[in-house]
Amino acid sequence: MTDSILLHVEGGLARVTFNRPAYLNAMDFEMGARWRDVAREVTADPSVGAVILDAAGPAFCAGGDVVAMATSGASGADVTGAAHVIHEGIRTFVESDKPVVAAVQGAVAGGGLGLMLTADYIVAADNSKFVSKYANIGLTPDLGVSTLLPAAIGQRRALQLLLQDRALDAATALDWGLVTEVVPAADIAGRAEEVARFWLDNATAAFGQAKRLVRTGAHRSFGENLEDEAASIGARFETDESRARVAAFAAASAKSAARSAGS
Repeated sequence: MTDSILLHVEGGLARVTFNRPAYLNAMDFEMGARWRDVAREVTADPSVGAVILDAAGPAFCAGGDVVAMATSGASGADVTGAAHVIHEGIRTFVESDKPVVAAVQGAVAGGGLGLMLTADYIVAADNSKFVSKYANIGLTPDLGVSTLLPAAIGQRRALQLLLQDRALDAATALDWGLVTEVVPAADIAGRAEEVARFWLDNATAAFGQAKRLVRTGAHRSFGENLEDEAASIGARFETDESRARVAAFAAASAKSAARSAGS
């Protein structure tokens, strides 16, 4: 196993950590394959109820390792193949029933935006910066950026970020909807774990299915989404966990109604 991405699973929580800090966690060919393999492993593990995506060092991810690509003798076909590998990992996480929270600090550039947006909930440090830089070096968006970015912030703002040499600070990223919340840099790890623990301490499987319905629903017809919703809620209703929670909710509602009637 390589150490470009670390994986630790304990107590239902999977922690996926980008671990090339000397390269600002830019993703080279080997790291891309590791990303796909980790995505497969985590999403196939029935013991995992929530995922934290974080990074070692001062930056979350500087996108693809363009220097490695340029010096490796890679062809355009090689780069396309590597993108397909990384895309499989992104798709695997996005379409899974595992809710993902990202803890983001420092620079997020290029394809790093797509990797960050793999997460369903993004906690950003107040020192974070978000840039595209694709066109600056004559390249086009990859790693889901052309889809995930406009889904998060809208097409006009996505185009503004992609077509201008603009960097967003954390406050603007929050205002645009690129991240979910902003906290002091020292607090991102704790806050991300707090979010993940909330899922694990409650009906994490239901949260996971809600995430899956929303993330996959954007790419299907309305009728397909309704069919999936109906099947999913029926399947959840049959679980012991849901029956217990629904019964507790019904009992609490009955008590509240009785108190209101007696007042």
